[in-house]
Amino acid sequence: MRRSLPSPVLLAGVLLAVISAAELTAQAPDRDELARMADEQTRPGMYELAELLAIPNVASDTANIRRNAEWLQAAFQARGFTAEILPTEGNPLVWAERRFEGNDRTILFYAHYDGQPADPAAWDQADPFEPVLKAPHPGEGFEAIPMESLDGEIDPEWRIFARSASDDKAPIVMLLRALDAMEAEGITPGSDIRVILDGEEEAGSPNLPQAIRQYRDRLEADLMLIIDGPRHPSDAPTMRFGARGIMTLRLVTYGPAEPLHSGHYGNWAPNPAQRLASLLASMKDEWGRVTIPGFYDGIEIPSGVRPLLDAVPDDEPGLLRELAIGAPDSVAASLQAAIQYPSLNVRGMGSGWIGADVRTVIPDTAVAEIDVRLVAESDHEHLFELIADHIRGQGFHLLVDESPGLDVRREHPRVAALHRGLAYPAYRTAMDHPQMAWVREAVDEAFQQDAVFVRTSGGTVPISPFVQQLGLPAAGVPTVNPDNNQHSPNENLRVGHFTDGVRTLVSILAR
Repeated sequence: MRRSLPSPVLLAGVLLAVISAAELTAQAPDRDELARMADEQTRPGMYELAELLAIPNVASDTANIRRNAEWLQAAFQARGFTAEILPTEGNPLVWAERRFEGNDRTILFYAHYDGQPADPAAWDQADPFEPVLKAPHPGEGFEAIPMESLDGEIDPEWRIFARSASDDKAPIVMLLRALDAMEAEGITPGSDIRVILDGEEEAGSPNLPQAIRQYRDRLEADLMLIIDGPRHPSDAPTMRFGARGIMTLRLVTYGPAEPLHSGHYGNWAPNPAQRLASLLASMKDEWGRVTIPGFYDGIEIPSGVRPLLDAVPDDEPGLLRELAIGAPDSVAASLQAAIQYPSLNVRGMGSGWIGADVRTVIPDTAVAEIDVRLVAESDHEHLFELIADHIRGQGFHLLVDESPGLDVRREHPRVAALHRGLAYPAYRTAMDHPQMAWVREAVDEAFQQDAVFVRTSGGTVPISPFVQQLGLPAAGVPTVNPDNNQHSPNENLRVGHFTDGVRTLVSILAR
């Protein structure tokens, strides 16, 4: 049975009383004080997180998305924020703001409250949206323990399992609890705070660019911090100063109008799967380098950046062993260097039937789903044209964003279609940007270990509209455990990482 908490609305009066009674100070706590403050927030924070996790949050479930938005609005209002649910053409944004006397700097925090769909049959619990507290099993894996175990001595190795436990509800609750920790100690944030919570991130944030234009006056700030994603695989405190963008494509090649008997028509009817395989193979060499002319133009890693890339403690030999890879692609000399270049990835293929359904046919079509990861120097429209020109250069009559009719297929020996999906540019903030220097210091000094500072993250977050439209320097401050299974079954949050996340955010907010 899950312990119930007072709703965020009922907490408002109590917290506001604490605010008015406290003698506020801007002095940043030292490491020992940070650890104590974060520890005191772990128990109530985990219960509050469990309450939020129990509200399903798949982007297409608009009724429950609204429940999430209302919960979050109330939670920030309970901390003295002005908070509103901002309509968009899709799911709403949740916006919150709180200002403090004497501050001349504003942070805009970004996170998202929607989550990936979840197949209950693939989870080790009955309902992915009913959070379960689990302890490490003496042998392997985890076993469920009562949620009320949090009332006793807390083991930081415990984990709470639920969809969005790490991606991205936990960081939002960490922020709330960091604010509670500071108010309990009478410490005022050194920055005014604005928060924007996206309800469609896992669906590609299609309405975010327009929403930023519509609500621009509520989003202006001196810097933006993204509290999304896991820490570096080394599990050291982490800060990311950029993220790759993305462009998705669907490439279709065509054969006969309908699948044909391979005995009757083999060697005569062209096979679209074979043509697709050859076409894809023409785009890369044997070591994974894109061979499309101009694909890497304008990409140069400055000599001063190379030591920063080398300082990231990636265990590449260990990663190769874990992933059972004999040798990596050789676009660049290291993983961090490779992420500084755009990539072309075949993320899925389909043609005909396979497995138990296999048939001796020549398929009618073959499909490749492609993602192109962009870097700050990449323009997605330019790369799209390069890819399209390459396909034409391989002898295909190419249609863009439309499918050919039978007349077109009869007229041309080789026919392909290229359909565009979503596209988000990359962003990158200079690691020595003046607005980021104090944040780096806060992340580095929150723990007695060196933080990892990453120039570019491989994953895409929809931050570029903020950077482009508002001119904000932006960086990621990820807090959750690297092995959290985000987007997959059995997503989880390590309890110790919740505590560390509160600690990190207090260190930032107290400066």
